[in-house]
Amino acid sequence: MRLEQIELPVNNQLLDDYWSGSEKLKPFYEYEYNDESFITRFNYLKSKHYETKELSKIIRSYMEPLGISNKIEENLSALENGSVAIVGGQQAGILTGPLYSIHKAISVILLAKEQSEKLNERVVPIFWIAGEDHDLDEINHTYTIVNGAPKKRVYHERSNKKTMASTTPIRQDEMRQLLNKIFQDFGETAYTHDLYKSCLQQLEKSETFTDFFARLMNEFFKTEGLLMVDAAYTPFRQYESSYFVKIIEQNEKIAKAVVDKERLLHNEGFGTPINATVTNANLFYVQEGERYLLERKDHYYQDSTGLIKLSEEQLLNVAKTKPEQLSNNVVTRPLMQEMTIPVLAFVGGPGELAYWGTLKDAFYAMDLQMPILAPRLNITLVDRKVDQLLSAYELSVPEVLLGKAQSLKAQYIESVQDLEAKKQIEHVHQLLKEQYEKLNSHLNTQDLNLHAIVEKNLKYHKVQLDYLSKKIEQQVFNKHEKIIRQFDLINAEIYPNDNFQERVYNPYQYLNSYGPNFIQDLCALPLSISRNHYVIHL
Repeated sequence: MRLEQIELPVNNQLLDDYWSGSEKLKPFYEYEYNDESFITRFNYLKSKHYETKELSKIIRSYMEPLGISNKIEENLSALENGSVAIVGGQQAGILTGPLYSIHKAISVILLAKEQSEKLNERVVPIFWIAGEDHDLDEINHTYTIVNGAPKKRVYHERSNKKTMASTTPIRQDEMRQLLNKIFQDFGETAYTHDLYKSCLQQLEKSETFTDFFARLMNEFFKTEGLLMVDAAYTPFRQYESSYFVKIIEQNEKIAKAVVDKERLLHNEGFGTPINATVTNANLFYVQEGERYLLERKDHYYQDSTGLIKLSEEQLLNVAKTKPEQLSNNVVTRPLMQEMTIPVLAFVGGPGELAYWGTLKDAFYAMDLQMPILAPRLNITLVDRKVDQLLSAYELSVPEVLLGKAQSLKAQYIESVQDLEAKKQIEHVHQLLKEQYEKLNSHLNTQDLNLHAIVEKNLKYHKVQLDYLSKKIEQQVFNKHEKIIRQFDLINAEIYPNDNFQERVYNPYQYLNSYGPNFIQDLCALPLSISRNHYVIHL
């Protein structure tokens, strides 16, 4: 593997200003991203009390069915004894979801290692699985490359309810069929059989989307000691009981703080990432696995359908006796993380960085402090075949991301077109048009009203000429298909669907080519969180 760092044009002003330490962002974040902040935050956490023994016990119970490695055992013991954590999280996607899920986990692991060395204290990596999320359309698919273009592969079984990923059963037969299609798209390599077999073995042990995700993630990162917990795990929900009580008691203050902060963020030109309202309770009520967003209305907490209607006293009772019936949203999830885990830094993507920018005063409303925000690693993987094509066409990865591969493809297609044939077809069309005009003029002199029929006949000839033109273009395309497909492959690999690769493909495409140690090899690279974009030449 060869590592390269590149600078890309700014497409996210907030992220750029965050890395620059802009004065504009000081009202929105507690810390700048630097070594001094990590020392200050570490000392702050050590002055607070966290129930890390109970937390370690819960994470252990969650991970035991997945398999606890020696490194995981070490980190569980460290957490039990009061170690602080680097935290990041993601929804439970198919085959671990888009590559950025893996990049987040790697970011969490590497930052924990880095800060362990710098602080001379054990810092543990924790991955928070957002199993409580119910937008299954975001996680029910993945992409492969078919004929040089991204191909969407979808798990079609759907629920009419807004059920959480952690309570939505997987239909084993349909998921097996989907995995079969995906691996067929990958193509056969020396690793395919064992990789596919391993996925099926983990699937057979899984009942829900989250189960399958967690088992695959643990296979990837158990040697790195990554701790994981599902936000919807019942023992974890019960552990959160007293913290839900606090969120309910300070509910109006939290909502107002977020609305006011988001208004300021918008005034600074960074948009409204949450679209917060003062009546939003920022909590979901869970009934039969389905989530209902609560609002404060007429002195009650209720959902938009009127199905759920609870007084504050009733909601507090739920928090105390059945906390598994409550679930956080984007506002309260960071607050809950802060109350339950000693978070040294939270690793997030650009979208998370934006909505966290609305939360600083919400933390204050709960007598909490916002942790350090660590933007996750941004990575593009370039396989050997594409690397050779880049070299052949003298293209760089930044140029591909700016659309140059597509421009070169268009120029090439234009250069190989049979311009003489096009010219001749246009000439035939013009002659026909002139002759039909003469015919129509003659018919008019004979008082024969056939204008509509003449026009229809001319259009018929035009359709046939257009058809001939397209056939000629297709023949030319077929003749030069190899080169055109090469441009398509470059774009499909590096900038699929006009998007970063890490937002489209899952990691198994690369494991299938480079073997089961691919993720460990990525973790071993000298990567560090920075404003630059990493290109890894495989």
